[in-house]
Amino acid sequence: MTVNRQVRLRFETGAVEAQTHVNLSAVRSDGRYLWIAGDETATIERLTADEIGRPAEYAEHVTFPLPDVIKLPGQAEEEVDVEGLTRVGPYLWAVGSHSAKRKKLKREHSDAKSAKRLANVSMEPSRRVLARLAIENDEPVARSSDGYTSAALGKPGLIDLLEDDEHLAPFLAIPGKDNGLDIEGIAAAGQPGEERVFLGLRGPVLRGWAVILQLAPRADGDELKLEKLNGDRYVKHFLDIDGLGVRDMCVHGDDLLLLAGPSMDLDGPVRVYRWRNAADLKTADVVHRDELEKVLDLPYGEGDDHAEGIALLPDNELLVVYDSPAEARLIEPGVVLADVVSLPS
Repeated sequence: MTVNRQVRLRFETGAVEAQTHVNLSAVRSDGRYLWIAGDETATIERLTADEIGRPAEYAEHVTFPLPDVIKLPGQAEEEVDVEGLTRVGPYLWAVGSHSAKRKKLKREHSDAKSAKRLANVSMEPSRRVLARLAIENDEPVARSSDGYTSAALGKPGLIDLLEDDEHLAPFLAIPGKDNGLDIEGIAAAGQPGEERVFLGLRGPVLRGWAVILQLAPRADGDELKLEKLNGDRYVKHFLDIDGLGVRDMCVHGDDLLLLAGPSMDLDGPVRVYRWRNAADLKTADVVHRDELEKVLDLPYGEGDDHAEGIALLPDNELLVVYDSPAEARLIEPGVVLADVVSLPS
């Protein structure tokens, strides 16, 4: 895989102080705009291209707090851990990881304190967000002048539904970095108000099989409810992507592009796969390795440069953003470099 070029993503001071620019977890292209999220805040970011076509930089950074437009499951100041963004018509969709969290170890901690921190797991209800944000004048609003409304999934939430799931229930209390439940991608297809929403799971990976959930969220006032699909409120798809989990997704025509990487805290491999005709699926599917097309191998570092988000650009190109970027990507304060690669024809 050859990187065609790199583009600068320029962030304002507040996002730099929040470390958003080095914790990028989701990206979606939208004309001249990039919608971006980091995994440490409860905000959505918007950057604007310096030119149409082949921009060298996305800047003019604006931050939009999610509590201004939707009701969150946690407190306004708690991190949502947004891991996926997608756009359908007047709506920008966002999903949190829904994952449990284990405390990180720090080098200065004693052995006893390190062991104690490894035993500390929190359930993080603030991360259980699935939201549809109404966009007007290129900004999220609670309700647009055309009557489009922002809404978030109410009760029962996804975790409530998964508590009885024969495959996923045992993984709900396991932290995401330990192969527990961890949603890291979202893609939506169909007409506004009738979307088919796909959620890609980084974990669990079940004996080498990744999991994608398909939902049909429908608005009920300022809440989303899950309409039944073939009698169930979600459908599970199992995919053999070489033992990797899903790190992001985007719709490409009738296909889904899958960014795949390790489910646990490992550096690589990192790849992009094409799942053909998936955007029109309405029933559960088991997808074997020979039914998927491996499109690209992406670079990764040692302890850094973890590809976390992909977005389609014109001319059959893909923008890739990285969590924990290598120092070479941090070319000046508030600026991080993203890669642009070509998709095979």
